[in-house]
Amino acid sequence: MSKILAQVGGMPITEDDVNGFLMNLGQRGQAYNNPEGRKEVLKQLIATKLMLLDAKRNLYEAEPAFKARLAKVKDELLANYAVEKVISSVTVSDKDAREYYDNNTDKFVSGESVNASHILVDSEESALEILGKIKSGEMSFEDAAKAYSSCPSKERGGSLGDFGRGQMVPEFDVAVFAMSEGEITEAPVKTQFGYHLIKLNSKSESAVMPYEQIADEIKQALIMEKQRAAYDSKVNQLKILYPVDMMI
Repeated sequence: MSKILAQVGGMPITEDDVNGFLMNLGQRGQAYNNPEGRKEVLKQLIATKLMLLDAKRNLYEAEPAFKARLAKVKDELLANYAVEKVISSVTVSDKDAREYYDNNTDKFVSGESVNASHILVDSEESALEILGKIKSGEMSFEDAAKAYSSCPSKERGGSLGDFGRGQMVPEFDVAVFAMSEGEITEAPVKTQFGYHLIKLNSKSESAVMPYEQIADEIKQALIMEKQRAAYDSKVNQLKILYPVDMMI
């Protein structure tokens, strides 16, 4: 049973109520998911309960304006419920997803990608000095990144992880994809951020992604496609029962 956090005119407000309120906020709810934030949410729920009690005391629900608004909301909820009924029976089996994958492998090709590290400094002179230390064996690339790079990646020895074409600024992108595995740039690469020394750790060519890696995505896409088709089919059937006259 959910913990009761407050009572307002005999109506309880529980921890589940607070959690539900935060969930309805979506991403914004994370900012309130702390002791102070949850207190603010509880205050808001208390205020809402107070307004509800006052509305009932004043018999607002009997007013024509409220009844009209309630009828509109009810119609919207009923229409949404009808849509849910239409699409709720849609399913996609593992066999369906596998067949779609096998017949459309050209849609599941991953682009060329690389794994690279870099050192970022604010001048070409600094970059050349660091490059000299790396080439002479005085420092490893990773140690030089930790010592001199201004990029947060310095904490990982300059590692940028895996990325594909077009994910970095153009000058960096052109340079890194022209390199060979294990190579370090012969000269600093200038971008809007400064001067980069780049080390290419590994390169992966374009390839068809394994089914297991994307099975869930395929199923979700197929479900959405079939739901859309079921909805469109139902609407077209209903147009026969209930003629639609467009006025524009």
